Amino acid sequence: MVENVLLAEPRGFCAGVEMAIKALTWMVQVFEAPVYCYHEIVHNAVVVRAFEDAGVVFVDDIAHVPPGRPVMLSAHGSAPEVVEEASLRSAVMVDAVCPLVTKVHHEVKTMAKKGYDIIYIGHHGHDEAVGAIAEAPDAARLVDPRDGLGEFDARDTEKVALLAQTTLGLYEWEGVLDDARERFPELWTARRGDLCYATTNRQTAIQQLSNQSDLVLVVGSENSSNTQALVRVARKAGVDAYRVDGPEDVETSWLDGVSVVGVTAGASAPDQNVQSVIDAIAPRDGVRFLRVTDEDEYFPLPPQLRMLMQTIQALVEGSVACSQPGEKGPVEHDKEFSATSALSVLGV
Repeated sequence: MVENVLLAEPRGFCAGVEMAIKALTWMVQVFEAPVYCYHEIVHNAVVVRAFEDAGVVFVDDIAHVPPGRPVMLSAHGSAPEVVEEASLRSAVMVDAVCPLVTKVHHEVKTMAKKGYDIIYIGHHGHDEAVGAIAEAPDAARLVDPRDGLGEFDARDTEKVALLAQTTLGLYEWEGVLDDARERFPELWTARRGDLCYATTNRQTAIQQLSNQSDLVLVVGSENSSNTQALVRVARKAGVDAYRVDGPEDVETSWLDGVSVVGVTAGASAPDQNVQSVIDAIAPRDGVRFLRVTDEDEYFPLPPQLRMLMQTIQALVEGSVACSQPGEKGPVEHDKEFSATSALSVLGV
């Protein structure tokens, strides 16, 4: 029987996911269904299913959005032509891209304009990688960290830049980086790495978790890049590790002879799922916590949504007898409202 669950902190939702989930929750409350979303808002099956139940239609082609309907673009970032087309087709377009992904998009455009060839390390087909490469398709080349640089060739060996998908594993792309530095001594890289703070924190936590656990379970969906990276980091540390979406995925055979189970969650996994997994494990002596750092990052709602909500508030105040017009509205209180609370509105 499992004695303890060792629960990683931080785990689960990052600031970008918090922002995106809250933004789409506001969209389904403000507009009649259907509300459209380009790509899954975040890569988590439970979150996506909750929004589908609330009237959100997820599309992989912006042309499938009927003209005049509200549309949100996912947290992973979109190609420039998608953003433009969404703006033209929809009555209201809200781009919920994570600001850290926006930073990488800006770096791709800037280095391309300076004449650099760009090595973009990422996973083929991932929404974030597709959107970033689209910023400069003639200058940027996608390099999967599992394949390495291969026969990558630069027009000018002194003008090569290296950028990366924000959700990669800490050690996944070091080989490509080392190879690129050897082949291109003047290689440009961002002063602060492109891996996001949440990716780094969760991977640091799971390294420590792995050293103190007999088994590690990572809560998150199969198409979540950062979730899969957590599993790889744990296995690299020498412990058995599995990804689970929820308690139904926990196999009892995994728990045979196990005393301590380490549990963490990818950046798009709801904490409700984590608690359900812990309940399924049913540790005899309860839960202990492993904290590696505190997170207090906050990303405001997308500017298009903030403007919309403030306009609605002003219209309401102007059309009824408000005793205190101009009071703070829901946008100003957004920092006090969590994505977990938002999902509870949807019944998660």
